[in-house]
Amino acid sequence: MKTIGITGGVGCGKSAIVNHIGDHYNARIIFADNLAYELESPGHECYDDIVALLGRDILSEDGMLDKRAMAAKIFADQDLLLKVNGIIHPAVKKYILKAIEDEKAAGRYDLFVLEAALLIEEKYYEILDELWYVRCDEDIRRERLKTTRGYSDEKIDGIMGSQLDDETFMKYCKHVIDNNGSLDDAYAQTDAYLSEFTALEET
Repeated sequence: MKTIGITGGVGCGKSAIVNHIGDHYNARIIFADNLAYELESPGHECYDDIVALLGRDILSEDGMLDKRAMAAKIFADQDLLLKVNGIIHPAVKKYILKAIEDEKAAGRYDLFVLEAALLIEEKYYEILDELWYVRCDEDIRRERLKTTRGYSDEKIDGIMGSQLDDETFMKYCKHVIDNNGSLDDAYAQTDAYLSEFTALEET
């Protein structure tokens, strides 16, 4: 089983590439954001630690973390943000390591694919076989974020300003998927990279 991390800046189309792999290959797919959300829910690993750190006023009526209330606290206080990340990121990595171990033992999948924006920052290149970078020009990403998510220029500036540059992504990633054109073109690039892996498996 080959383990691949798919990364890239906001609005580059990472999820579309990962969904394509999930639809067309025998792959275990994990989206890091979804996993983090699960680990932050009541009864899971991060919930009590986050509530103890931030207080019960970040909870909604059903006991779930209120993302807006949580964001208002942590993004106004860099120390709190670091502490919350120090709770969530190690828990996510622990889960991923266990999942890879379990799937290798079970032999159910040809591929294990993790999608996350912070794969390089969190040093996933140390535990995955390779990282792939989904790349897209800034003006296209901005238009996508405004159209599909309703983001303001100010919000986009803030997110993009905190993310890695092209040079760093390319330094750590084995393959680059150019997503400036159509999704079909990006899918074709993905299939070509995976066909290299398939050919190696068959030899």
